[in-house]
Amino acid sequence: MASVYSEKVMDHFTNPRNVGEIADANGVGEVGNAVCGDIMKMYIKVENDVIVDVKFKTFGCGSAIATSSMATELIKGKPLSEALKLTNKAVVEALDGLPAHKIHCSVLAEQAIKAAIADYYTRLGIDPTPFVGELHDSCDGGCCHEH
Repeated sequence: MASVYSEKVMDHFTNPRNVGEIADANGVGEVGNAVCGDIMKMYIKVENDVIVDVKFKTFGCGSAIATSSMATELIKGKPLSEALKLTNKAVVEALDGLPAHKIHCSVLAEQAIKAAIADYYTRLGIDPTPFVGELHDSCDGGCCHEH
């Protein structure tokens, strides 16, 4: 039976990269909604405005895990300014696409990155809003799991 998921999605789902926590993270962001069932927590270690390490924990569907894994790969080693430019669309494209009804799952990755970077700036005593904008709830009612 042919899979509706690309090889890259299946690889990142079955062998996710950068899973776990960073004990001395200097930025942590958690997004999602327990009602939806999709929650992502991202940990970043920043040195000289560069993300030198990143890890995540995701509770959610396979698409949410795959997009979280890919997103960490795309921002690791990147300056904060570049990481903030990562879009949901870019994550989905890097995975060679997702089924249309699963694309909303990738919202977690973009918002988690922004939340972790906002936390990093807040810990430095800097207002994160000029850098990351307003943070929004990532669940718009169209979630991966039945309500």
